[in-house]
Amino acid sequence: MEKITLSYPARRTLSGQALAGVVGSGDMEVIYRADNSALLSVTITTSVDNSKARWDALFSRLAELTELPAGQLVIHDFGATPGVARIRIEQVFEEVNHA
Repeated sequence: MEKITLSYPARRTLSGQALAGVVGSGDMEVIYRADNSALLSVTITTSVDNSKARWDALFSRLAELTELPAGQLVIHDFGATPGVARIRIEQVFEEVNHA
């Protein structure tokens, strides 16, 4: 297991929290909690060792395509593909955005 910590400048604020996915399904779980900081802080626990570059590339791409919100993002990954990871991350942001 590897633990990865990343942070990115936040360009919007949300309020609330959300959960998407279930790690026990062989997929991943994403938990988001909004806050008033200027950063999106990401903590990833993954079963895939040496994957920091993959996660950084995913979040850099997300930052280009959307405005990342301020808050705490906790990811429990059990080897999900980058496509699934992106879907789960976007799901929690969307859920909080419409809460």
